[in-house]
This record gives sequence, C-alpha cells and structure tokens, in this order.
Amino acid sequence: MVRARISDVAAAAGVSVTTVSLVMNDVESRISAETRQRVREAAKAIGYAPSSVARGLRTQQTRTVGLISDQIATTPFAGDMLAGAQDAARENGHLVFLIDTGGDSAIEADAIRALTAQQVDALIYACMWHQVVAAPASLPAGTVFLDCRPENGGFRSVVPDDRAGGVSAVRELVAAGHRRIAYIDTDDAPIASELRHEGYLEVLADAGIAVDPALHVRGETTARGGRIATDRLLELPEDQRPTGIFCFNDRMAVGVYTAAHHRGLEIPRDLSVVGYDDQQLIAAEQDPPLTTIALPHYDMGRWAMEVALGVRAGDEDVTHLMECPVIRRDSVGPPPAYVGKQNRRRA
Repeated sequence: MVRARISDVAAAAGVSVTTVSLVMNDVESRISAETRQRVREAAKAIGYAPSSVARGLRTQQTRTVGLISDQIATTPFAGDMLAGAQDAARENGHLVFLIDTGGDSAIEADAIRALTAQQVDALIYACMWHQVVAAPASLPAGTVFLDCRPENGGFRSVVPDDRAGGVSAVRELVAAGHRRIAYIDTDDAPIASELRHEGYLEVLADAGIAVDPALHVRGETTARGGRIATDRLLELPEDQRPTGIFCFNDRMAVGVYTAAHHRGLEIPRDLSVVGYDDQQLIAAEQDPPLTTIALPHYDMGRWAMEVALGVRAGDEDVTHLMECPVIRRDSVGPPPAYVGKQNRRRA
C-alpha cells in the first residue's frame, strides 16, 4: 500500500504544503476555518495521517503510554482496568503499549528498557490484585502504580479501599438481622485479606457482636476452597453455625452455594452470602444472584491513566483509595427463624 503524502493532500485541497502542515498539526495561524475544514476533508478522503515520528521529534511527545502488568492482559477478571486506562488514553489522544510480563522479572526489566527507549510519554505499573511491591529501580520518576503500592513509597498509586469494602459487606448481613456471621478468608492475598478482615471486625464491634474465632476460616481462593471452608462451618454445633457468610471473593462464594445445596439448604432462606469482586459471569449468574462488593477496576485504570497524563491531580507518594460499591442482588435475607435446625444433608 502506498502511503498518502502531504503533497497529495495539498493537491486535493488546492493549497500549499505549508498550509496542510499548519492545519494537520493544529498550529495557530491566520488560516480560515473554511480552508482548515477543506484540508481536513481532503486528508480524510485520501487516508492521510501525519507522521507520529516527525511529530514526536518536533513536540518531544510520542502520544504513547506504556503499561506494564503482571497478568492483567491474560486474566479476564482484571480486564476492566485495561479498558479504563485505554479509554482515558484515547480521550486524550494517546495509544497504550501493553506488555504483560507474567510475573517474570527478566521480562519486566526488558519491558521497562524498551518502553523507555521508545520515549513513551508516561508509564503505568499494574498488578492483577491489591499488593505491595518492590518498585524496580529502573522505573522512571512519574510512573503511576495501578492496583498495587510501592513498598518504599515515592510514586503515585491507586488501590481498592478493601477495608471499607469489608465494612460494607458485613453491614449488609448485620442490617438483615444476622448475628452469627462467618468470614471465609484466604492466605493467597495477604494485603486484601487483612484489610477485609479489619472491616469485618469493625462492623462486629460496632454492632456489639462478640468475635467467634470459629467463624473465621481460610481456604483457597477457588470454589473448592469455599466449599471446604463452608463444610467446616456447617459442621459446627447447631447453636454456633453461621447464618450469614462473607467470602473473600466470588469464586469462594460459589463454593458456599455448593456446600449449602449438598446439605439441602437454600440461599438466602437458610443461609445468606456476600461475595467480593463482582466477577463477570460469576456473581450475577448464581441462583439466586450473589450480593457482592465490586472491585472498581475500570475506575482505577482510568484514574491511573489520567494521573499519568497529567489531566488529573495525584499527590506524590500518596496512595489513592478507590471506593468498592455494594452490588445488591438476592443472596441476603433475614436469618432463619430456627437457625439451629439440623442440616438436611442429601444422600
């Protein structure tokens, strides 16, 4: 394919090459609005676009942003972060160069070198879940951290407000009348786990509910992990079993549904459940649909990009906490009238 040249636009519009250059590069001049419109229409008609390389040499901007992630690009769970970042970049006339490292430090180092060599206008360092990370020494100043925080500070970052999310989740159960509330936790994501547990404890204290260590159990962040943890909870003596369960994530909540179903229990008639993440094709597809706490992936991606491009303020060395809203569906109801009834285990 032959690339359209600036001289082709000039010929089509009946103007000089200089006029085309001034119009296409938005340079202030005395060119009339009518002429500008004619030049742009001619450029569009013949498929002409200014050279990004030439423009970058002149403006010292490449109109590109580098985004380095561990697993986001290969994980549908966190894909909204990319969508938010890309939308903000496009609205501000930038393209995103995405490199997914798979958590490999060597690939990460190569990615930073490559993007720096390309002279991207900004750089975002992203993780699939909320964590504290050691910032690579080669990251340039001004890098924005997305869904993670640098352990020694020095950079702007955005993460979900997981403590407040835990508070919101447990308040849903307390507001429905529950007093025996379990938290199915995990060791797989220590930062988010600790913060959500703090929220759980805060609500119990505010409601005057004594903490029962037997109602805080841990498992893998999978449906299997949630099922095994729920079986442990439902094997407790009748007067100690939970009537409501808060799960670390939606996949574990799926395991709660399975364990309850195997015992002949109905949600929320016999057991109320709140998840976390609002995972696509999981939370809303349960029967009944799962009440959960949404991770603000899209909003975090947009915030990081806007801060990186300088169109939104972001204080240096400060972590921005993004609200995690409640998504109310049908898995929470009042505790059963007789909460100590026998399990109706199916054969």
